[in-house]
Amino acid sequence: MNWHPLTSTEQLDEILEESKNTPVVIFKHSTSCSISATAKSRLERQWDGASLDHVKPYYLDLLRYRPVSNEVAEMLHVHHESPQLLLVQDGVCTYDVSHMGIGVDALKKKITA
Repeated sequence: MNWHPLTSTEQLDEILEESKNTPVVIFKHSTSCSISATAKSRLERQWDGASLDHVKPYYLDLLRYRPVSNEVAEMLHVHHESPQLLLVQDGVCTYDVSHMGIGVDALKKKITA
């Protein structure tokens, strides 16, 4: 899995535009939370070999970039959770899951062709 860091609010407009051509996921991670670490590790293990090469994954360290996390919630009209996985397609969040619900199988079912 090749994470792309999400570190600025300016990136959000680019990500929304990018999602019109390819699905994008944003993983909001709390580096001080063991549940978040477990969810991230499981996602990374499941990702490889899951035929998700066309999906671009972004990683957001929400403790370090809390204003970015707040802007993500506002722009995508989602309630903030941690950890949280958001699927963005055609400029809108089409799937939002948190905590131990984060997994590749459910994500794959939500990706439109």
